[in-house]
Amino acid sequence: MLDGDLLDEATRAFGVRTYSAAVNLALKEALRLHKVQGLARFFGQDLWEGKLSDMRTDRFAGTPRKTSRRKRPGL
Repeated sequence: MLDGDLLDEATRAFGVRTYSAAVNLALKEALRLHKVQGLARFFGQDLWEGKLSDMRTDRFAGTPRKTSRRKRPGL
């Protein structure tokens, strides 16, 4: 049994015409939020080990990194 007042509020808030559309949209949003919250747990797990500088393929090992200095206009 669904709460009629919640259904009315959801259809107005979501801008949909039917209760089914409101329920489907609410379920979709609830699942999206659940997945987003799961990302925070995933990023705190230290799954990757190694040194990023060792894995870079865009420069040769032992070659110092070039730093570019932008010239400021008028100087």
